[in-house]
Amino acid sequence: MTIFDELKARGLLAQLTDEEEIKELINAGKAVFYIGFDPTADSLHVGHFMALCLMKRLQMAGNKPIALIGGGTAMIGDPSGRSDMRTMMTKETIDHNVECFKKQMSKFIDFSEGKAMLVNNADWLLNLNYVELLRDVGVHFSVNRMLTAECYKQRMEKGLSFLEFNYMIMQSYDFLALYEKYGCNMQFGGDDQWSNMLGGTELIRRKLGKDAYAMTINLLLNSEGKKMGKTQKGAVWLDPEKTSPFDFYQYWRNVDDADVLKCLRMLTFLPLEQIEEMDKWEGSQLNQAKEILAFELTKLVHSEEEAVKAQESAKALFAGGNAAQMPTETLTEDLFQDGKIDILGVLTASGLNTSRSEARRAVEQGGVTVDGEKVTDIKTCYTPEQFAGEGMVVKRGKKNFKRVIM
Repeated sequence: MTIFDELKARGLLAQLTDEEEIKELINAGKAVFYIGFDPTADSLHVGHFMALCLMKRLQMAGNKPIALIGGGTAMIGDPSGRSDMRTMMTKETIDHNVECFKKQMSKFIDFSEGKAMLVNNADWLLNLNYVELLRDVGVHFSVNRMLTAECYKQRMEKGLSFLEFNYMIMQSYDFLALYEKYGCNMQFGGDDQWSNMLGGTELIRRKLGKDAYAMTINLLLNSEGKKMGKTQKGAVWLDPEKTSPFDFYQYWRNVDDADVLKCLRMLTFLPLEQIEEMDKWEGSQLNQAKEILAFELTKLVHSEEEAVKAQESAKALFAGGNAAQMPTETLTEDLFQDGKIDILGVLTASGLNTSRSEARRAVEQGGVTVDGEKVTDIKTCYTPEQFAGEGMVVKRGKKNFKRVIM
C-alpha cells in the first residue's frame, strides 16, 4: 500500500485538488508541504493531534513538512468557527506561545538535518507595507467571492471586523511566501480553512503564472480533530503541566464506542490490518481497543514510560486501589472545621464538583465513592489523618476522580 492509499484508508483525506499529481508527489517523497498552527494558547491540544500525526506519517515516507506557526496571523485572529471576535493577544504572549509550540512539535517531527522546517509567518507578515500589499496581493481577491466563504458567511449577522476580513489574504500570502522561499508545493488544512487554502493557490497562479506548481489538500481536521480535542472541561492539552499523562490516557480510554476504531485509524501508527481485526470486536473487547488507543497515544505524546504508568494507575483505580499517577488535589488546613471536612467539601475542594449543591446531588444520586466505598450520606466527614500518605481516591460517576491528599 502506498502512503497516499494509506492516508485515504485511514480516513484522513476529505477533499483534494489535482489528486493525481498530489498522489505522485507524496508517493515519491517529493512533497514539500505545510500546515499552519496559530499560537492562541501556550500549548497544542488534541485538536492539533491529527495534523501532527499526518506530518509525521508523510515525513516517514520521505516528504518534507513545514510547520508554520502563525505569529503574524495570530495578531489578527482567525474568524473560522467563531461566533465573535477573538481576544486580542499581545506580541509578548504570542512569542511565548510560539516557543511552547516549537518544543512540543519536536516530539512528532524530526527537524534535524533539514528533514523539516519550523517557520513563523511573523517573519514576513509583520514587515509588509500596507499599500504595497493592497496593490501586490489585494488586487487578486474579489470581495464578492470572499463573502461567500463559510468562514465569513457565519459571521455576517453578528458582525465581521475589517481586521478579521484580512485573515484570508494573510493566510493566502503565507502559501505564496512559503512557495517562493522554500519551494513549498502543497498545503494541508481543516475543512474550515478550505476557502483560505484555495485563495493561496489562486494567488500563486495569478502572480506567477498558470504553470506555478501549487496544490491544496483539505484534511478533515475541523469536524473530527477539533471534536476530539474538546471535553466538558475544555481542551485536552499536550503539555503535561496542563493535562497530566494520566488524564490524557483517561481521555482516550473513555472515547465513545463509535469513535474508537476511527481514532485508531487516524491517530495511531498501528498497522491497518491489526486495526481491521479490532473492527470485529464487540462488548467488553471494545474496552480493550480503547486501552490500546489510550496507551499508543500517551506513548506518542508523553513517552512509553508515562504510558505504562498511566495504564497501571488506571487499572489500580478500577481495581479499587490507590495510584500515584492519578490527578491529585491537596487539601489545606483551612478547609477543615473542628478537625473535619464533609464529603461535599471534599468534592468541591477537589474540583470534582463546582458547588456544594451540585455535590449534594451527586451524593444523593449514588454517584460518589471514596476508596471504593459508596457515600450516600451528605453528612459523612473525614479527618486530616485520613488524607495523609497516599490519601484517598474520590470518584464522581464513572470517569471523574481525584486522589485527595493532605
